[in-house]
Amino acid sequence: MASLDLLGFGANGWGALLVIATLMTLAVTATALAIGAVVGTAVTAAKLSGHLPLRLLGNAYTTVFRGVPELLIIYLIYFGGSTAVSALGRMMGYDGFLGLPSFLAGALAVGLISASYQAEVFRGAYYAISKGEIEAAHAIGMSGFLRLRHIIIPQVIRFAIPGLGNVWQLSLKDSALISVTGLAELMRTSQVAAGSTRQYFLFFIAGGCLYLLLTSLSDQVFNWFERRSNRSMPTATMGKA
Repeated sequence: MASLDLLGFGANGWGALLVIATLMTLAVTATALAIGAVVGTAVTAAKLSGHLPLRLLGNAYTTVFRGVPELLIIYLIYFGGSTAVSALGRMMGYDGFLGLPSFLAGALAVGLISASYQAEVFRGAYYAISKGEIEAAHAIGMSGFLRLRHIIIPQVIRFAIPGLGNVWQLSLKDSALISVTGLAELMRTSQVAAGSTRQYFLFFIAGGCLYLLLTSLSDQVFNWFERRSNRSMPTATMGKA
C-alpha cells in the first residue's frame, strides 16, 4: 500500500509529476511531428523532383536519418547545437557556455528523424493518387496550384493518415531518448522517481503503462481521422474496397 501511495497526489506522491511529464512527452512529440511534416514535405518534393541533384539529396536525407541510430542524432543535435550556440555567443562577446534548450534540441532531433519517415509516407500517398484525376485536371486547363490545392494535397493527406499514425507512435517512443538531455519528460521523470524511492519496478511499470495509454489513445484519434477522411470520399473508398 505504501508503494502505491508513491503514485498518488499526496505530499510524498509522484502522481502530479508523472502527469506533467506525460504532458511534456505529448508536447515534445507533437512539436516533433510538426517539424517533421514541414521538413518531410520538402524532402518528398525533392524525391519527386525531375532534377537528379534534388532526388539524390532527398534520398540521402532519408537514408541517413533512417539508418543512423536515433540516440546518436539526439546527441549530435543537443551537444553539437550547444557548441554552435556557444561559438556564436563568443563571437558576440559572451565567454560562457550556452546550452541548447533541452525541449528545442529534443523536438528538433526527433522531428528530423520523423521527417525521414514522413517523407516516405507522403511519397507513397502521392503515388496512390489516381493518375486519371491528374490527367483530367490537365485536360480542363487546371493550373498547377489548383491541382495541388484541390486534388493532390487532400488525397495525399487522406492516404497518408495511417502511415502518419505509425510515425506518431514511433516519435512517441523516440521521445523517451530525449531523457539523456535532462528534459523532464515521462522517461526521465520515471527514472528520477525510481532512483529517489528505490522503487524501480513500480515506477518503470507505471511509466510503461502511461506510454501504453498514450499509444492507445493515439490509435483511436488517428482511426477517427481516417474514418472521417474516407467518409468525405465515399466513391473512392468503395472503389478500393
